[in-house]
Amino acid sequence: MMEHVNRVALIGTGAVGSSYAFALLNQGVADELVMIDLNKEKSEGDAMDLNHGLAFAPANKKIWFGDYQDCQSADIVVITAGANQKPGETRLDLLEKNTAIFKSIVGSVMASGFDGIFIVATNPVDILTYMTWKFSGLPVHRVIGSGTILDTARLRFQLSEYFRIDSRNVHAYILGEHGDSELPVWSHANVAGRSVYDRIQDHPDQYDLKDLDKIFEQVRDAAYHIIQRKGATHYGIAMGLVRLTKAILHNENAVLTISGYVDGPYNVEDLYIGVPAIVNRKGITEIIELNLSEEEKEKFQRSASVLRETMKPIVNQYVNV
Repeated sequence: MMEHVNRVALIGTGAVGSSYAFALLNQGVADELVMIDLNKEKSEGDAMDLNHGLAFAPANKKIWFGDYQDCQSADIVVITAGANQKPGETRLDLLEKNTAIFKSIVGSVMASGFDGIFIVATNPVDILTYMTWKFSGLPVHRVIGSGTILDTARLRFQLSEYFRIDSRNVHAYILGEHGDSELPVWSHANVAGRSVYDRIQDHPDQYDLKDLDKIFEQVRDAAYHIIQRKGATHYGIAMGLVRLTKAILHNENAVLTISGYVDGPYNVEDLYIGVPAIVNRKGITEIIELNLSEEEKEKFQRSASVLRETMKPIVNQYVNV
């Protein structure tokens, strides 16, 4: 009996894809990594470069430049390909051009006989995850978007800086669209087991409730500031994608704020949107429905409406034909 080998197929080796591959190698996640991109020479160079670091990696790994046929035996296909967000553009501005790209990519992956799990990172990620589900025909629990996994990490970092506590001891969520309509769930945010509200009340001389609004603004607008300075964001999302990959391959039952299919919870129907979910080898096993405050419920519904209205013409064009 042959031992199962965990294979990840990466489609798109630009800034996000190559950063993901580097993080995957450094953390020793997956046994095989196949890199697929239209830019053959660049991707071949990436594979060569990564292989030269194997002697320093925590585990051996087979890394090569391949094609869509290599997706047949993949456990996970990670899509980072597509047009990048430019200065002044929102993530939703990328929708039409990236949907056309995704129709071709997902069709090619499925033609290989792929029967694993999709992870989508390309923006606008919530809508492109929905389109990947439609294009692939796979069950909803096996199509996952990176959602607000990065936004949540950014919130944890900002709170850790504010309260001067390790971000690994900060627990807070960003829900909704991965974009301008997302929302912080302050009602469930805690630092070292104490709610952020209690923490602020414990030290009124150091902290102020008004600061929470500024912290969220820094989180929501982080991508714009980074893109303005260096042209793209890729390290943070790459780390988030590796975390999600690890949760799947290691069957962790981890709770992560991914873009999952919601049809009932949060009073939302037929939509991929950022929510906390349990993730393991099967994909998404459960959407966690948090008990939101009335204000948070309103903001979540507003975010869902933004996604629904934006995706409607694309769904009509590509799905409802």
